[in-house]
Amino acid sequence: MLLTLILMTVAFFVSATLTYHFTHPHTVLYIVDEPNHRSLHTQPIPVSGGLAILAGLTLSVIIAHQYYPLPPAIFWLGLSGAGIATISFIDDCRQVPALYRLLVHFLAAALFLWKTQWWISVMVLPGLFWEWSEVFKIMGSLLFVVWMVNLYNFMDGMDGFAGGMAICGFTTLAILGSLTGQSLFMLLNLLIASATAGFLLFNFPPAKIFMGDVGSSSLGFLAAASSLWGEQLNIFPWWIAILIFSPFIVDATVTLWRRLLQGEKIWLAHKSHYYQRLVQLGWGHKRTVLWEYLLMIACSFSALIALTLPVYAQWGILIGWGMIYWFLIEAVNRRETK
Repeated sequence: MLLTLILMTVAFFVSATLTYHFTHPHTVLYIVDEPNHRSLHTQPIPVSGGLAILAGLTLSVIIAHQYYPLPPAIFWLGLSGAGIATISFIDDCRQVPALYRLLVHFLAAALFLWKTQWWISVMVLPGLFWEWSEVFKIMGSLLFVVWMVNLYNFMDGMDGFAGGMAICGFTTLAILGSLTGQSLFMLLNLLIASATAGFLLFNFPPAKIFMGDVGSSSLGFLAAASSLWGEQLNIFPWWIAILIFSPFIVDATVTLWRRLLQGEKIWLAHKSHYYQRLVQLGWGHKRTVLWEYLLMIACSFSALIALTLPVYAQWGILIGWGMIYWFLIEAVNRRETK
């Protein structure tokens, strides 16, 4: 426990120190995002925060390796994540065509899945199990990882939002790991949450810095990887991870389908996610993100207690959340209409 606290402190301190450093114009990595008609911010903001998160996480994992025997899968997770972080950093510096970014995402996800074998081997809902064929197992896992990388990037458009989801989501995964005695799984998720917390000190509204694509895409990849890893270790079924990250997954997925049906170019930046629409309706960044935090905590709490409940109660939780999300979506639509 003492070693875990020390490693968490290292991840937090390194991330916070570098994040603060990157907010100053004289730094080499002072990369600025200029506001445009698709932005919620109105002033130029540096976008180097993701580098600070990754630095804090990487250093703490290197130190942990001296005390914890890390399996080879962690190396491939890091290598694939480095590929995603690299193309994302280039995109932060200069615009990279969406097709090239997506190609790198698929290649990195394919390498990660090939080397780790962390497939969605069984599609699990409460009381229901479907054995996938090899083709569906591979394609389903690949699409899940790539979608999580991109949806997390889509949802990083408001002060404190992506950081809050990471802290809540990865901390919940860590709790689930501790309850089943999976100390390494618990540790790595706690380190991700700690590194993100150091960044959030300067990203909470009003934000002084953003995490950029390098941060959001990397966190999306780590969320997908931890979800698959937790299932492989039999810590939780896959749908539990989906519930934990559902505040991001539902908004991004519903918005994508809505834009597709409206014939919009889905690869172009926009500000039509539900959280963005709330900000534009007058809620502002702080009020919107605080309510989103409450939603994240409620989803995480539901996921934690769901595993202790019988199947019918688990279905009740999922159906209940489906109704809640439908109500929230309709509430935003009605508020816009008024």
